[in-house]
Order: sequence, then structure tokens, then C-alpha cells
Amino acid sequence: MPIHDWTRVIPGIFHDFHHEWVAQLKHALNAGLLPPDYYALAEQMTGPLGPDVLTLRHPAERMPPPPPEPSGGVALASAEPRVGYRVRSEAPLYAAKANGIVIRHRSGHRVIAIIEIVSPGNKSSRRELRRFVGKAARALRAGIHLLVIDLFPPGPRDPQGVHKAIWDEIDADPQYALPPDRPLTAAAYIGGSCPEAFVQFMAVSTPLPEMPLFLTDEVYIRVPLEATYRSAFDAVVPFWREVLEGRRPSESSGRS
Repeated sequence: MPIHDWTRVIPGIFHDFHHEWVAQLKHALNAGLLPPDYYALAEQMTGPLGPDVLTLRHPAERMPPPPPEPSGGVALASAEPRVGYRVRSEAPLYAAKANGIVIRHRSGHRVIAIIEIVSPGNKSSRRELRRFVGKAARALRAGIHLLVIDLFPPGPRDPQGVHKAIWDEIDADPQYALPPDRPLTAAAYIGGSCPEAFVQFMAVSTPLPEMPLFLTDEVYIRVPLEATYRSAFDAVVPFWREVLEGRRPSESSGRS
């Protein structure tokens, strides 16, 4: 199924779809895509980063050691993700957190990775974009791996897309340029002291790619964005499916 033009509908319709897509991704991850010691939850992570947020432990428990190498997944050294752009930063980093699907390891239930789907609200104002970008950058500095999916074209607040806005918080990349004919992006990030990004360029009417989600800086799983997107789209109200498929006039008037 090709990517739809979500600018044709009001933000509330994408918001509803967003919830369904998060659920489909969570189910797929927990149904065998993640190695046995990992699990996915639909979570909202806000506030300052601390041990009580990074893990689901009792406050009296000691911080557990880092989880062992996953028994499943794909080794980066043996199979590099097929993406359109890759960049590595040598800039020093700090700490934070973000919203979306949270991948945790059962040893201490600490946060390992986050999947974030960009919504219209994340681009609705300079403040909201800065909030989203700041949380993503701080998560990377905390060593949390990310997968950010942006199905909305660049605007005046993100002229080179959300990935460029995130990466500018980490390390300037003068070589990066968003292709005019593929203005949508899916970006997988390795968190830590030297973050790395794997960016795939997309466009309306093209299929979603399979993207990596890193569990360590050397091991990732492949996330089926296309299949989960299709399942989520099937749950969209028929009237709005027709709008998105171009069989009804656009209902996006009044969007901010």
C-alpha cells in the first residue's frame, strides 16, 4: 500500500490513525520480531530523565547492569540497513527521553529504544517542533536508540524535514539534502556518545520501507512499516479512507 497524503485530512484523523498504527507496530514487535528478553509498550515519556523512568523497577532496587547482547536480531557488521543516507557524529552527548512505542529489556525493564511517529501537532508551532526535536536529541544522548517516521512534508519550521532538525541538535551535517521528489523520511538512530543515523527518503504514493530498529549499537531488528501501516489504514473510517485515496474532496481546510 502506498503512503497516503495525510495533508488531505484534518489532524484529528491522523491522530486516530496514529493510535492504530502504534498498536499494530507494538503487536508485531511483541509477536516475535523482538528477541525473547525484549518487549514493546505504548508509552508516553515526559519529564526529566532518571532511573525511575528509564526502568520500571521499585525505587528501592539497585540499578541493574546493562542487558546482554540480544540473542536475535541482525548484526550491523554483517548486514547494513538498506537506506538512502547514513551519517555518524563524533559530538559529545547528554540525556533525555521521548514518546511513542518504548522497547524495554526485562533485566531491570530499562528503555532500550523508542519508535516515534511524527504528527501534525509536532510541526504545528516552533515551540512544539523544538519540544519534539529536543526530546529526540536528548534520548540519543542518553544512549536510547530511535526510529522516527515522518509522513508529513517539510514546512517553514523544518525546511529540510524533521531528521535534519534532530541532527542539527547533535552535529551539523552540511552534506545532507532532502530530495525534492522524496520529502518524507524514516530515520533510524543509534544512540550514545557518537550517534549514527540511517535515513530513508520516501514520497506520497510510494510503499513504506522496512526500517532497522537498533537494540544495541551493533544489532538491530527489521520493522515492517508497510504491513503495519496497511493494517492500521484498514481501520480508518471508510469516509476518511475515501478522502485519503482521492475519491472524495480534501477535508483539510482549517489545518494549522
